[in-house]
Amino acid sequence: MISVDKPEENKAFAEKEGADFPLLSDPSKEVATKYGVLGLIGLPRRWTFYIGADGKILDIDKAVSAGKAGADLADKLKALGITQRSQ
Repeated sequence: MISVDKPEENKAFAEKEGADFPLLSDPSKEVATKYGVLGLIGLPRRWTFYIGADGKILDIDKAVSAGKAGADLADKLKALGITQRSQ
């Protein structure tokens, strides 16, 4: 997950939500700019990029719905044949 929030804000969010995945803090918006997700007023769009083990983008979901994002993510990973990584 990438956020344009400061690292300390991302850390607080991760702790509050019990996130068990990495968060990239991008307050300079450099990564968001390179991925083309910044809107007209500089706020990032909520897009999901599915990136393969080889680093290539497999798909982009530009219609992320907060209410069903988790289910959509799981369905897309299954459709792409991406399995849960081992811990």
